[in-house]
Amino acid sequence: MWIAFTLPAIAVYAIVGGLIVWSSVAYRRRDPAIVQAARFHENPPLEIAWTVIPILIVGGLFAITYPAEHHVENLVVSPDEVVQVVGFRWSWRFLYPRRHVAIDAKEGEPPELVLPAGRTTEIRLTSSDVVHAFWVPAFLFKRDAVPGRVNAFDLSPTKTGSYPGRCAEYCGTFHAHMSFNVRVVAPDAFERWLAERKSSS
Repeated sequence: MWIAFTLPAIAVYAIVGGLIVWSSVAYRRRDPAIVQAARFHENPPLEIAWTVIPILIVGGLFAITYPAEHHVENLVVSPDEVVQVVGFRWSWRFLYPRRHVAIDAKEGEPPELVLPAGRTTEIRLTSSDVVHAFWVPAFLFKRDAVPGRVNAFDLSPTKTGSYPGRCAEYCGTFHAHMSFNVRVVAPDAFERWLAERKSSS
């Protein structure tokens, strides 16, 4: 999607910028005696072209955007895991309702959302005070956390590792400190982690 939007944008920028430079050079006033340039009226082929071409570009981008958006918005009927994510000033809380596990930030450390690799986890995102935004740059995904509303989406990470996340919506004084980590682990490691969390709570 990013490539599909970027390449036409570069092409349009090059055409428009090129025409501006060419016009400023080709039609600059050479004779000081000439005050008003020649006027031209009505060029139907040109007017049709600069109307139809943008419509076709926008239509093409819409045609490739809709399936991608539908895929992102689609929820699995029976997800493997469910995590409730609550944003608040100035941190995050991760609740695993099926496993009776809650994760909060430790002193001086951001909270950590642990997900199993190769499984689909439904995230139910909300906020307890103001609008926040759940953003994991490595996942190329961002979604707003709105008070009084639950935004549900699926995450299906395939690679294990640790990925930083942060609030991408300015939410007040300590917005810059509102970060978290997402750790993707193998399914068996995920089960062991849950067992440890239950035993320590």
